[in-house]
Amino acid sequence: MKKLVYLSIFTLAIVSCKKNDYVTFSGKVTNQNSDSLVVSNPQVGFKKVIKLDETGAFKDTMKVENGFFSVFDGKEYATVYLENGDNINMSLNAKEFDESITFTGKGAEESNFLAKSALNQEAFFKDQTMFTLPKEEFKSKIDAFVTDFNSRLTGSSLDTAFVSAQKRNIEGLQKFVDRKYEETNYIATVLAKGNDSPKFANYENFKGGETSLDDLKGKYVYIDLWATWCQPCKNEIPFLQKVEEQFHDKNIEFVSISLDSQEDYFEWKEMVEAKNLGGTQLYAGDDKTFVDAYKVSGIPRFILLDAEGKIVDANAPRPSSPKLVELLNTLSL
Repeated sequence: MKKLVYLSIFTLAIVSCKKNDYVTFSGKVTNQNSDSLVVSNPQVGFKKVIKLDETGAFKDTMKVENGFFSVFDGKEYATVYLENGDNINMSLNAKEFDESITFTGKGAEESNFLAKSALNQEAFFKDQTMFTLPKEEFKSKIDAFVTDFNSRLTGSSLDTAFVSAQKRNIEGLQKFVDRKYEETNYIATVLAKGNDSPKFANYENFKGGETSLDDLKGKYVYIDLWATWCQPCKNEIPFLQKVEEQFHDKNIEFVSISLDSQEDYFEWKEMVEAKNLGGTQLYAGDDKTFVDAYKVSGIPRFILLDAEGKIVDANAPRPSSPKLVELLNTLSL
């Protein structure tokens, strides 16, 4: 009989030690923005809506593919790290989202690390003047941020897969920040007001022939870099047409340069004709020298040059902004 009792206890111990194949996620949200939380990971097609009760409390279980998930409260997002077997409790004041979010329970350490990192990163990038610092000062600031991040990783019992992912993230962030610093300084020096503009040459003109920037010398030039697939670009067209009409008798040329690929070439031609687009309509084709020289990372992008081909504004106001007309009215057109 004793053997049977011992065997039962041993079996019970094995069962009780077995890791659950789901996550228990509970907690409380105060000053909530909605009546639910959405936990998701689009990369693996996971989405779960968890209802909050009248006090903001919640509890649910989820079977997940271990990794990173977003928690959305109807207004803001947090990133959490979930593994089956975790039992995590989240506390959140939605009015102070990043500052208040904390996690307790089994598997909470990774999510607390992410919450602290998000808070640190927000504070770090708040000071955009760092991108104008002398290079050594900038490097010292970045190195201190990265060292602090890595020290939090090293002195912990975090999941090894999580640590590896965070190391890749901080390396990627450092490369991004270094690249942004170089671009900011390039814009502040090479593309500074009064400098000679980079040039484009022999772009196809919709009306026939080819046009180069040098052909427009003697006139102010307002350049619109756009593409037919870019909806924000197309949204600016009616505003651009109004500005063109307002300044049609002034010494300024409105130049739209299409960055469409070769496969969209005929769509460009059709759109110019269908919408009766004015100004000088050019097609850049495969030539990227002009957009590369201006460090164009997104379109639409607008550039204003003076009659001598010098830069007035390398990132000029959009046609939809009242600041464009204000700027043009200050010039001797």
